[in-house]
Amino acid sequence: MLRVDWRAPGAYGHAKAIPPAGFAWEYLRRHEDYHRDFQTLSHMKEPAATELDAFSQRWGLRFPMRPRNPA
Repeated sequence: MLRVDWRAPGAYGHAKAIPPAGFAWEYLRRHEDYHRDFQTLSHMKEPAATELDAFSQRWGLRFPMRPRNPA
C-alpha cells in the first residue's frame, strides 16, 4: 500500500496546476483495487476486448483514437 499523508497540504501543492487527467491519475495511482485490476489485466497474454472494456468502464478510463494521419 502506498503511504501518503493526505492531510499534509505541502504534499499536494502541485495539484492546483495539473490538468484534470493528471488529477485523476493522482487518485488512481493510490487506489489498491486499481492496482490489483491493472496487474491482473497486464499479466494476461492477450486480454479479450470485453475484459479491456470492463476495466476501462470500471475506472472511468477513456482512450481517444489516434488520428489516421498524424500531423
